[in-house]
Amino acid sequence: MVLVVGLALFLWGIGALIGVSLRTRWAMIGALYLGILALQVLMPEGHALKRAIGGTPEGWFALGLLVAIVLAYRAGLGALRRRARRPTEAPAAPGRFRPAELDRYARHIVLREIGGPGQKRLKAAKVLVVGAGGLGSPALLYLGAAGIGTLGVIDDDVVSTSNLQRQVIHTDARTGLPKVFSAKEALASQNPDVDFRPYNRRLDEETARALFAEYDLVLDGSDNFETRALVNRVAAELGTPLIAAAISQWEGQFSVYDPARGTPCYACVFPQAPAPGLAPSCAEAGVVGPLPGVMGALMAVEAIKLITDAGEGLRGRMLIYDALHAETRTIALRRRADCPVCGARRGSA
Repeated sequence: MVLVVGLALFLWGIGALIGVSLRTRWAMIGALYLGILALQVLMPEGHALKRAIGGTPEGWFALGLLVAIVLAYRAGLGALRRRARRPTEAPAAPGRFRPAELDRYARHIVLREIGGPGQKRLKAAKVLVVGAGGLGSPALLYLGAAGIGTLGVIDDDVVSTSNLQRQVIHTDARTGLPKVFSAKEALASQNPDVDFRPYNRRLDEETARALFAEYDLVLDGSDNFETRALVNRVAAELGTPLIAAAISQWEGQFSVYDPARGTPCYACVFPQAPAPGLAPSCAEAGVVGPLPGVMGALMAVEAIKLITDAGEGLRGRMLIYDALHAETRTIALRRRADCPVCGARRGSA
């Protein structure tokens, strides 16, 4: 018995060390149990391996049955709790809100700049977030809470302990889980009315073209120039507005890039990748935990303004936030005629 417990602890520890999800670790323990049970049944009495394992076939079978009963009880109890929390209201007619939705979004509805028509626009909107990390986490949480009807997120990474200092949508219990599925759990518990669509894959040209065409607005929270350039290029070609942000150490910046409506695209402002060492990643240079929360929340605010046509947006302007010195400033952006993405001479010989 001691040998089996030791093996189980070893498998669990190795799984935790390499970032394997909890579900996979439990599957490993289950496979170990089935192997032990098979050995107990197939090995002759008195075999050295059978003695090292300890117990009897009946005892091991009874232990497995007991564990199965406990797990089935917990699963049934969880299903009953989810069913009890499920709203009992009838679905609202198209274009109308259920009483629970009116209560949920009351603070939006009383805002003169949003009101009922604006909240209907949010409910009808489709927003895609690129990245479920530091910037994507707060943006997803606030957009989900705001009542965005369809909210997608694409990311191929898994939750690690080093993420938890700033990526507030994830929890320690979901370490090892793909970030998009961790985000789905958080959003489902926050607002079950949102149609949340997780895409657990790396963003490439083909995927970007297929996905962006399905959404009204894209928020880019990626952490490298190559992905930002790809997102900008595809969004510009499809005429999809793009809200993009970047952070490093104590400073963040973001803007709305919408060349289809006469404003610059990301490539107008950042035509080339920075030289090596000039723009180190957060892993290399560090980042203060709340900074991506500030910038991600600002991205969500700008998305809500854009969808509801409230106030003055950041098209053609960039907001820069210096957390260390508690300063913000806004700079004007201009389109470049020679921009390879949106310029007037794009594609000319």
